[in-house]
Amino acid sequence: MRNLKKLLLVLLVLAVAGLIAVRHHGQQARTDTGAAEGPLPLTGTDLERGRYLTAAANCLGCHTAPGGEDFAGGRAFELPFGTLYSGNLTPDDDTGIGHWSEDDFADAVRAGIAPGGRHLYPAHPYTSYAGLARDDVRAIRAYLMSLPAVHQAATPNALAWPFSQRALMALWNTLYQPPVGYHADATRDAVWNRGAYLAGALGHCGECHTPRNALYALTSAHAHQGAVTQGWNAYAITAEGLGSWSAAALSQYLSLGHAPGHGAAVGPMKEVVMQNTAQLSEADRQALVAYLLDGRGEAAVAAPVAQSVAEEGSTGAGLYAGACTGCHHSGPAAPYYADLNGASTVRDPAGTNLLRLLAQGSGHGEGMAVAMPSFAAAYSDAERAALANYVLARFGGLRPALTAKDAKAAGP
Repeated sequence: MRNLKKLLLVLLVLAVAGLIAVRHHGQQARTDTGAAEGPLPLTGTDLERGRYLTAAANCLGCHTAPGGEDFAGGRAFELPFGTLYSGNLTPDDDTGIGHWSEDDFADAVRAGIAPGGRHLYPAHPYTSYAGLARDDVRAIRAYLMSLPAVHQAATPNALAWPFSQRALMALWNTLYQPPVGYHADATRDAVWNRGAYLAGALGHCGECHTPRNALYALTSAHAHQGAVTQGWNAYAITAEGLGSWSAAALSQYLSLGHAPGHGAAVGPMKEVVMQNTAQLSEADRQALVAYLLDGRGEAAVAAPVAQSVAEEGSTGAGLYAGACTGCHHSGPAAPYYADLNGASTVRDPAGTNLLRLLAQGSGHGEGMAVAMPSFAAAYSDAERAALANYVLARFGGLRPALTAKDAKAAGP
C-alpha cells in the first residue's frame, strides 16, 4: 500500500508537469501540422459533407443512449477503471456544444481538450481523430450545429480513484497524444490513402480492433490484431486476419452486415455497419476494403470447413435442435446469413461473442436481415454453456469446456 501511494504521488507530480506541456499542446492544436484538406473529395456544402462525415465517424453510435435523443449523449461505456458516459453533441448552449467555437470543437475532437482546458478521457477516440483534416472537422461541427438542441446534462462518470482525477490525463497525453492534422503517405496511391483515412482517423477501427496496454493506450505494434472491447471480441482485421475474405465479400459485409461463408455482424460491429460503413459511398467503401486487404495477396484463401467433433445426443445438441435449427439449418432454403460455417464466432475457443449472443441476442437493425433473440430467460447459465460448447464443436471443430460461470460472466 505504501509503495502504491508513492507511485500515485509520483504520477501526480508528473501530471502537473505534463499539464503545462499538454495545455501548450492544446493551444498548438489549432495550428495543423498537416494538410487542411483530407483525402475525401470536397463536395457539397459544409452541412451536406458534415452529415456524411459524421456518419463515417460514427458519432451517433457513441453519443446516443439507448432510447435517448440522437447525439444527446449519456451512453455508458464500461472500462477497466470505471464507467464513462458520452457527452451531448447537440447545439444546446448549457449542456451541449452550442457555445463552442470552431477552435474549441477542433481541440476537443482531435486533442481531447474541451473548453476551459478540461481533459477528455480516451474513451473518446481523439488519438484517432487527431488525424482528421481541419476542413472535415469544420464540416462535422456545421452539421452538428444544425441539429435540434437537446437540453440534457451530462451523466456523471463513475471512475475509481485515482482515475477520476482528470489532471492525470495531462501525463497520459504527453505519452500518447499524436500531432493533429491529416498526413498523407506519399509512398502510397490516392485510393490507399483514402482507405487509410476512413479506417484510421474517421472510422477509428483500431479503437476496438487493437489491444491496449495497462494505461489504456492502443499498442501500435499490434494494430488491428484483435482485442476484447466492451466484452465483445473484435477480431483481427489485418491482411492476415482477413485472409479468407474476398474484396466482394468484405464489401458486402460492410454494406449489409453479412456475407456468404463469413457469418453476420453482431454486437458493436452490427451497430458500426448500420450507422457507419453502410452509409459510405461505394467509392469510399471500396477504398476502405482495398486498404484493409492490402498485403493479403492476390486472392482470398477459402477458410476450411471445420470437422465437427460435436457429441450428438448431448444436452447442447438437444437445445440446438429445439431452439436454433429454425434459422441455422442446412438445405436449399437456408438463409446464408445464418450459416455458421466459416463464422469467426464459432472459431473462438473462448466463445466470447457466442456466449454474449446467447445471453443478450443480436438485436434488430434497420435494413439488416439478421436478428437473434436472447436466451437468457429461456435457458440457465449451465444450459447456455452446454449449447455454446455444442455449437463450437459442431461448426468450429473445437473442444471447448465452457462452464456456467463463463455463461454468467457474459451477462443477461
